[in-house]
Amino acid sequence: MNTIRTTAVQDAKVDRKVVLSGLWISTLFVFAYVDILGFWRADVINGALVGEVPETGFEIDQTFLVLATLYILVPSLMVAISLLAPRRANRVLNITASLLYAASILVTVIGETWIYYILGSVVEVGLLLAVTRVAWTWRPSLP
Repeated sequence: MNTIRTTAVQDAKVDRKVVLSGLWISTLFVFAYVDILGFWRADVINGALVGEVPETGFEIDQTFLVLATLYILVPSLMVAISLLAPRRANRVLNITASLLYAASILVTVIGETWIYYILGSVVEVGLLLAVTRVAWTWRPSLP
């Protein structure tokens, strides 16, 4: 008798902590590359040379650089927090941080005309909303 064996191929379930960490890493890559690509813009280069952020009136000084560092430290630390924090704290921190960062990105894109920046911002917000969804739907495991 001929028997046909079939095996269903399924993707392994990825732990939510790893998913959240991966989403934060992806967000950081987009943050970095949008900023790096910005240095091909004459207004950004010229602003940096004279010590100010174009069209914002922000002076590039110690205060600005400390605040910019603090801004990027939160998502950088969320990579580790997502892997190490217990579920309850993880959910709260991921939901809060992702929504705050999504809102801050939406504010910065107001009035922007450069398509690469708008595209990067849309991807960043999408990734951050994915963080929110993954964290929001994370329920305790049954014993």
